[in-house]
Amino acid sequence: MQERKRELTEAIIAYLLKHGLADLSLRPLAAKTGTSSRLLIYHFESKEGLLTEVLLAMQARVRRSCEQLLAKAARDRQAQVPLRLFWNWAIDAENFPYLKLLYELQILAIQNPSAYGKYLADNSVSWLDFAMSASSAEYRTPELATLFGAVFDGLFLELMGTGDRKRTTQALEAFILLAGGALKSTKRAKRA
Repeated sequence: MQERKRELTEAIIAYLLKHGLADLSLRPLAAKTGTSSRLLIYHFESKEGLLTEVLLAMQARVRRSCEQLLAKAARDRQAQVPLRLFWNWAIDAENFPYLKLLYELQILAIQNPSAYGKYLADNSVSWLDFAMSASSAEYRTPELATLFGAVFDGLFLELMGTGDRKRTTQALEAFILLAGGALKSTKRAKRA
C-alpha cells in the first residue's frame, strides 16, 4: 500500500508540474494519474492531505538535490558562495519547474494555515537548518540564514512573476557583493 501511495505521489507531482495548481480538482487529477478520486481520498484523506504529501515529497526532493550540489562543490573544491550555487541550480531549466511548484504549494499553504500550519512551521525550521549548514562557520547564524533565504525567496518570486533571469541574477550578485562587504566590515569593526 505504501508503494502505491508513493507511485501516486510521483504521478501527482508530474501532473502538477505540467498543469500547475490553478483549478486543481480531484476528479481530473485522478483521471490523469490513473486512479479514482475515491482512491485519492483513501490514500491521502483529503485534498489538503494530498497536497501536504506532495509538499513534503517536493521539499525532500529539492533538499536532496541541493545537498548533492553542495557535496559535489566540496568534492570538486569549488569555492562558490552557497547562495549563488543554489540560485544557479534553481534557475536551471531542469530544476526551475520543481522549485516553482514548491513555491506555488507554499503559497497555497500560507493561504490556509489551519490545514497546513504544521507543515509551514516544520518547513521553516528545515530550510533554516539547511541554510545554516550550507553557510561557512563565520556566517552561520539564524539571522543571516534567514536573510539569505528571504533574499532568495524574493528574487525567485520575482523571477516567477517576470521571467527575467538576467535581472534577478544580477540582483542576486549585487546582494552577494553587498552582504560580503558588510560582513567583512562588521568583522573588522569587532576586531578594532
